[in-house]
Parts: sequence; C-alpha cells; structure tokens
Amino acid sequence: MNLPSVRVRRPWRLAAEASALLIAVVVAFPLYWMVLSAFKPAGEIESSEPRPWTAAPTLDSFRRVFGQQEFGRYFLNSLLVAGTVVIASALIAFLAATAVTRFRFRFRTTLLIMFLVAQMVPVEALTIPLFFLMRDFGQLNTLGSLILPHIAFSLPFAIWMLRGFVKAVPEALEEAAYIDGASRSRFLWQILFPLVFPGLVATSVFSFISTWNDFLFAKSFIISDTSQSTLPMALLVFYKPDDPDWGGVMAASTVMTIPVLVFFVLVQRRLVSGLGGAVKD
Repeated sequence: MNLPSVRVRRPWRLAAEASALLIAVVVAFPLYWMVLSAFKPAGEIESSEPRPWTAAPTLDSFRRVFGQQEFGRYFLNSLLVAGTVVIASALIAFLAATAVTRFRFRFRTTLLIMFLVAQMVPVEALTIPLFFLMRDFGQLNTLGSLILPHIAFSLPFAIWMLRGFVKAVPEALEEAAYIDGASRSRFLWQILFPLVFPGLVATSVFSFISTWNDFLFAKSFIISDTSQSTLPMALLVFYKPDDPDWGGVMAASTVMTIPVLVFFVLVQRRLVSGLGGAVKD
C-alpha cells in the first residue's frame, strides 16, 4: 500500500538533497578558496589563470603572518574583547529577559518595541555618534571602546531570543520552588538558568561571530595605539594599495576563522537545541 507513495516522494527527496548539496558547495567554496590561496605560492595567486588546486603548497604566507610582531597581541585582544562581550551580554540578556517575562511593570511593551527598533538601525549610521561618545568618555584607543558597543548591539537580539525560553518555563515550577523554600536568586541561577542555557549558547554564537569579525569599530575607535588593535586590523598589514600581499591576507583570514570554527564545534549541540527552542516558541 505504501509503495506508490514512496515512489512519488523519492524524486522530490532527491531534488531536495541535490539542492541542499549545491547550496552547501556554493557556501563553502569561498572558504575553500581562502584556505587554498593561503597555501599557494605568490606566483600562482597572481596568475592570470587561477586554478582550484595547487601543485606546490607552501607555508610562506603563514610564516609572514606569524612573523609579524603584533599579530599575537592582536589575537589576544580579539579573544579578550569577544570573550567579554559573550559573557557580559549573555548575563545581562538573561536577567533582562527574565524581568520582561516574569514581571509586570509600566512601559514593558514600549521597552520591548524599543528593542526591536534598536535592531533596525544600521551600525554604520551609529558609528560617528559612538565615536564622539567614546571620545567624551575617554575610551578611544582602548578595548573598552570595542566591548561596550558590541554589548549594546548584542543585547536586543539576545533579550528577544531568551524571552521565549524564559516564557517556556512553567510558572508552576517557580511556585513549587518557592514552596520548597528556594529564594528568588536560587530559583534564578539554579533552576531557570540551566533551563534557558541552550538559548544563551545560541545568542552567544551570534555575539562571538559579530565581535570577532568586527572591522568597522576597530578601525574607527582604535586610532593611534596599535597595541589595542584586534585581529581584523592585522589584515591591513598585508594589504597595501600598490602591492597587496594576497597570500598574507588569506593566511591571516584563515587563522582568524579557526577560533570561530572551534567555538562553533564546541557549542553545536547546544546551538541546535537553542535554535530549535527559539523556532518552537
């Protein structure tokens, strides 16, 4: 009885799988070309007939990257900025999402609408006002000028996403915890926090990627003190308008991509469950 339906569905399934494979190849090809160019010798990179392979792989581009004296400092600065933004935004978003979900207060709806409006404003439109704000607070040429804006831009999305997870926790569970003698803080950190942790992981991935790859704020707010620069600024060392070192650019970009991939692999299980919970809500 089920054979005809299987035969009807099979071509559609094959078409869907072929389409998914094609999309995956298109998405992965720029990453493959970046890694390939990092291992190509200079002659092949500048060749007028590019080939999607190399017969003479070399590590010269990586040697030039790691030979830069400031590269290690840029890498540590990026780790510090991204790590601080991820932790701070996750904790603040968790507390804010709990407040707007569990408590009834005046202008709560207005506050939620403001979160949505904040996401609609382009980052480029706020760069100049943020520059003057950081200048007035004396934060230019410091890592704080990168941490604070990224926390602010990460919060609206994180709060909206975590709001669904907090709302999914039954209020009866909270009442049962209070009856058993748990305080509000104990319920918050020992019961509610583990339940919404998948959502925290999902929001942390987006916060980490946007902060780690940031070039606009790093270029705008770190003006003279290069010791406070982050890893994306290292690309400028190899990019010269007259004679760009494309091998160095691709090698540095490859090194920049590794921490993102490692972070994603470590949290991928939590990320899938977190995104699934967000969609379900």
